[in-house]
Amino acid sequence: MDYLTRFDVAEYSGVSMVVVESDLLPPDASIVVIPLLSDYLAVRHLNPELQIDGRRLVLATRLIAAVRRSSLRRTGSVADQGDLITRAVDILMAGV
Repeated sequence: MDYLTRFDVAEYSGVSMVVVESDLLPPDASIVVIPLLSDYLAVRHLNPELQIDGRRLVLATRLIAAVRRSSLRRTGSVADQGDLITRAVDILMAGV
């Protein structure tokens, strides 16, 4: 099991995902993630396009989920795009 922090990119069953759970929470067997998809319909601010290893992937914010940490394999980080991800989660939860 890889150590994961907020805005890490990890693979789960062949799908890239971004960790959105705060690093301040106590450890748990599951972690909250949002899938990154190439063919997802983007809604402005809710589904930002992120640059990952030269690819543009859409943050599928409405598909937010919790998965078992042990099922994830860390592949990178998008911490430099964290503001876009945080805005998307804020829009999902509060509509603003």
